[in-house]
Amino acid sequence: MKLKKKYCNVTGQVIDLYLALCEQCQLKKIPKRGLVVRPILSHYMNSRCQVDLIDMQSEPDGYYRFIKNYQDHLTKFTILRPLKSKTVEEVAYQLMDIFCTFGAPFILQSDNGREFVYKIIQNLADIWPGMKLVHGKPRHSQSQRSVERSNQDFRDVLVAWMSDNNTKTWSERLRFKQSKKNQAQHSVIKTSLYEAMFGTAQRIGLGDSPLTEDMYCSTETVELEQLFNVGMNNGRYKEDKEEANQ
Repeated sequence: MKLKKKYCNVTGQVIDLYLALCEQCQLKKIPKRGLVVRPILSHYMNSRCQVDLIDMQSEPDGYYRFIKNYQDHLTKFTILRPLKSKTVEEVAYQLMDIFCTFGAPFILQSDNGREFVYKIIQNLADIWPGMKLVHGKPRHSQSQRSVERSNQDFRDVLVAWMSDNNTKTWSERLRFKQSKKNQAQHSVIKTSLYEAMFGTAQRIGLGDSPLTEDMYCSTETVELEQLFNVGMNNGRYKEDKEEANQ
C-alpha cells in the first residue's frame, strides 16, 4: 500500500526489467542448487554389498517365511538363502556363512533400516571380532533399485514355479534359481554375473566340456581325464585354425 501511494503506473513487467538490469540486484542473487545424487561406484569385488529380505509369508514353505537376497554391488553376483524369520541373529548367521566363503565386504548396505543393519554388524562383530564393517546408505535411488528389482524378479519366478508344479517347497528350488540368475547375461555389465565374479563362465560338469555324452558315459575315470585333455586341446586347435583362416 505504501508503494502505491508513492509510485503510480509502474507495472510488474517494468519491475522485472529493472531487476534484470540492476547490477546490485544480480550480485545479491543466490543461485538455486538442485539436488545432486552422486552415483555409488565400486571398483573392487566385495567392497560394497547389499542385503535385503524377500517377504514370502503369504507363500510359506514349512518354517521358511523369508528369503535373504545378498548381492555384490560391482558384479551383481547374487546369493539367496531361505530364512525362518527376519531376526538379526538369523540374518547375521547366514551372512557369516557367506563371508567365510567369499570374504566380508567393507560396506554392508540394506533397505531394511539403519538400526537393523547396525545390529547385524554388531552381531557379526561378536561372532568374528576381527571383522570390521560399516553401514551404507539405507536407501539410494541407483544402488538399492538393483536389489529391489532382483527381489521382485525372484519372487515372481518362485510364485510361478510353485503354481506350475503345485508345490510350496520353494526353499529347495532356491539354489537352482540362484544359479540360473548368476549364469544369465547382464544387460549393463555385458557378461554373466558368475563370470564377472570369477572371471570364467559357470560350468555344469561334463555337459559343458568338449566331450560327447557317449564318451563320458562309457569310460572310466582315468580314461575320461585323458579324453578330456585331448578334447580340450582339439577344441583349442580348432579355434586357432579358424582364427588363422580368418
